[in-house]
Amino acid sequence: MHDDPLTLLVLAAGMGSRYGGLKQVDPVGPGDETVLDYSIYDAIRAGFSKVVFVIRKDIEPMFVERFGTRIERHVEVQYVFQELGSIPAGFEVPPGRTKPWGTCHALLMADGAVHGNFAVINADDFYGRNSYRVLARHLQSSSEDYAMVGFPLLRTLSEFGGVSRGVCEIGTDGFLRHIAEVTRIERAGSAAKYTDDSGREHALNSNSIVSMNMWGFTPKIFLQVREHFREFLLQEGMNLKSECYLPSVIQDLIHAKEARVRVLQTQEGWFGITYREDRARVTESIRALISAGAYPECLWT
Repeated sequence: MHDDPLTLLVLAAGMGSRYGGLKQVDPVGPGDETVLDYSIYDAIRAGFSKVVFVIRKDIEPMFVERFGTRIERHVEVQYVFQELGSIPAGFEVPPGRTKPWGTCHALLMADGAVHGNFAVINADDFYGRNSYRVLARHLQSSSEDYAMVGFPLLRTLSEFGGVSRGVCEIGTDGFLRHIAEVTRIERAGSAAKYTDDSGREHALNSNSIVSMNMWGFTPKIFLQVREHFREFLLQEGMNLKSECYLPSVIQDLIHAKEARVRVLQTQEGWFGITYREDRARVTESIRALISAGAYPECLWT
């Protein structure tokens, strides 16, 4: 298994509803680089030698032009497609459903394209160079445990609206004990809060570690997620807006003692684009990192 290429699996099929467009392709760097360009650059430096993009078929030409022409000289590239009808035999897409089935569905699209240990990231999140280093080190070890790179909650919030985060409970042994998806999280001065479904506000520990969907897996995860996804379709498949999220499946696996997830913490400054207004701050952050020597002025030249 360890002779296989270390693969970066990029979840890039999202619609960007809150952003109002395809934020995966919006430039933030001085050479028109996107956040994803920097992620791939960091991954290559950490030892990843293959990138698999999970995209929608309708954005393939734009994606190939935008990324393929830049990075195929530096790393092996493959595209797989997350489409609404790509579900197990025996299930049907309910009339009126327009969007795919979430991050578990996206991951399953890559089964067959990924051989050996691999990382999973979002296309629109900047995780930082050291995050890829610590994750690659884990994936290149002999461990059969999964891994997650965790970030302090306060560093992951937007100034322009609420966000959803996987809030983690970590054991003294460094392994993930519990992860819960919390929605409508906002800044509250120097702290954080979230609003529940009834409209009540609750304080959150701003030092809590959260998941930003940066995972490390062995190929065993495909079988486990496929089983959970079938169960999800049985229970929620007729709900037009239901989605099967990777953190909820990971939580079920941990609870059933079918997986262990080591939490890798890093002091990297995460940033990402949830709202269109976030883009200016990301651009400024990239410029500061270039000035500090972390990246060249133009990545791929």
